[in-house]
Amino acid sequence: MNFDRAAGILLHPTSLPGRYGIGDLGPEAYLFVDWLASTGCKLWQILPLGPTGYGDSPYQCFSAFAGNPYLISFDALIEDRLLTADDFIGMPTFGGSRVDFGSLIPWKLDLLQRAFSRLPSAPDSLRKAFSRFCKDSASWLDDYALFMSLKEANGGGAWNAWDEPIRKRKVSAMEQARLEQAENILRHSFYQFLFFRQWQKLREYAHEKGLTIIGDIPIFIAYDSADAWANPKLFFLDEDSQPTVVAGVPPDYFSATGQLWGNPLYKWSAHKKTGYKWWIERFRSVLSLVDIVRLDHFRGFAGYYEIPFGSPTAETGRWVAGPGKDFFATLYPALSGKKGGTLPIIAEDLGVITPDVARLRDSFNLPGMKILQFGFVSPKDPFLPHNYTSNCVAYTGTHDNDTVRGWYATAPEHERDYARRYLKTDGGDISWDMIRAVWSSVAVYAVTPMQDALSLGGEARMNFPSRLGGNWEWRLSEGDLSESLAGRLRETNHLYLR
Repeated sequence: MNFDRAAGILLHPTSLPGRYGIGDLGPEAYLFVDWLASTGCKLWQILPLGPTGYGDSPYQCFSAFAGNPYLISFDALIEDRLLTADDFIGMPTFGGSRVDFGSLIPWKLDLLQRAFSRLPSAPDSLRKAFSRFCKDSASWLDDYALFMSLKEANGGGAWNAWDEPIRKRKVSAMEQARLEQAENILRHSFYQFLFFRQWQKLREYAHEKGLTIIGDIPIFIAYDSADAWANPKLFFLDEDSQPTVVAGVPPDYFSATGQLWGNPLYKWSAHKKTGYKWWIERFRSVLSLVDIVRLDHFRGFAGYYEIPFGSPTAETGRWVAGPGKDFFATLYPALSGKKGGTLPIIAEDLGVITPDVARLRDSFNLPGMKILQFGFVSPKDPFLPHNYTSNCVAYTGTHDNDTVRGWYATAPEHERDYARRYLKTDGGDISWDMIRAVWSSVAVYAVTPMQDALSLGGEARMNFPSRLGGNWEWRLSEGDLSESLAGRLRETNHLYLR
């Protein structure tokens, strides 16, 4: 696709304000779309929309195809007469600035189950729409709904600990499970129907307001997912369903022992034999929800780091060639129905990028990412705006970085000094100094996290990649989406033709 000069905000729906403990797809989402459109921004970037599991990370989901039921709007369910005001008697008191997943999840799931119990008395049009959704989504929904039902039946435990017949998907065991879990399968399918119905309505509204939505595809899936359970031959798993090798990155300047992510690795030879069918279906699924995808850990398609399962750190791994050009050459005509052109992909090309990764990215004319926060090391640093090319997406920071103010408060003094000199500032408005720098650059897209637009400090950081717990919790406060902030963005977009 053609990328036209534009700018936008990175804000995941969970970070929206509202009274139900977590941002959702209800009225506050529509107010955000209205506000964003009023700024002259044309881009809304989000994180993966899948159902989150342990750690609440949108990058570790129970499915690469399903939606997150925690995003379902209760206000919309009240409109559908699936919930009533009485259902909210005794609602927990939620803080407005953070998501308390521990108290939110059981309460929200209880109300969703109440909504499901009223399906038989729901309007005929809604029940027919649900039936159509189940039929149209069967290729992934059947396995996902059964997976979630069995997970509940097994106390939430990972699928590798289930009884062997169902773990290995023996025909008789699968048939029996579908009979025993029929009601639960229907319930989990209904949650997916509600999510997709509400998201598509919101997406259409965003399009009406002139916004393009940038989504996210994590390169790896979670081991404890319907995808690994339903497609074991596509991953390096042994006879006992355990991974033989897992994903991570080697030791570097930031970590002496590397990063041990633990995700199962793709058996790319098996994917190639199918014409990359699973991946094509995955892209089609995500592109039915968003307009452009940020392809996470792009370098893994050129070469990925393989760590023996059971290793205590990432120090014992090795680099292995990825699917490379063959993957993307197959992907494009499958998605567009023609050869040539470009894909609606932003390549997350951060980290140690070797020449083969750059060649793969450039072979398909994919814009890479430039993070200004990384750039204040030397004039030759590729993350500084004077070194950008137009075919890139420039950010002040991402969900994995500290906020600009948080970075500036803790960065080495030589980087702070270089930033002040480069941006010609005293550092008093450092967030907006950096926003202006990326907005004024030649990068085709310029994006800033909402936290930087609000000039927030490190307390508003979304994720600490090396920390367990306490991530993905930040939320907008009531009143943050002010007209004064909209005006400031509007003026900046006008000045720099965004």
